[in-house]
Amino acid sequence: QVQLVESGGGLVQAGGSLRLSCAASGRAFSSYAMGWFRQAPGKEREFVAAISRLGSKTYYPDSMKGRFTISRDNAKNTVYLQMNSLKPEDTAVYYCVADTGTAQTMGQRSAMDYWGKGTLVTVSS
Repeated sequence: QVQLVESGGGLVQAGGSLRLSCAASGRAFSSYAMGWFRQAPGKEREFVAAISRLGSKTYYPDSMKGRFTISRDNAKNTVYLQMNSLKPEDTAVYYCVADTGTAQTMGQRSAMDYWGKGTLVTVSS
């Protein structure tokens, strides 16, 4: 069993930055691919980023490349999402996920082994 707790959300002005953190409890953190999804009000959940078990490979949809960076620290059982140049359309609840599948295919799947409860990011114009 893995529990995921996100933090770092909040209110930021357009053009600003935020770093989200996701702390994982339980064992064998490094056996999971980790990722982030988001869901804006009235919209479907959207893939944001994924990172391989050892952190050597990262994956993003084209719309996130260059602005968002995912990283992980397996010694701290934590995954991060650095978000720069934020836009009002980035406003959403951001969810951390852990999955035994590959990070490469995380954006093509909606069913993950574990989900956090989410952290709200609000970007004002």
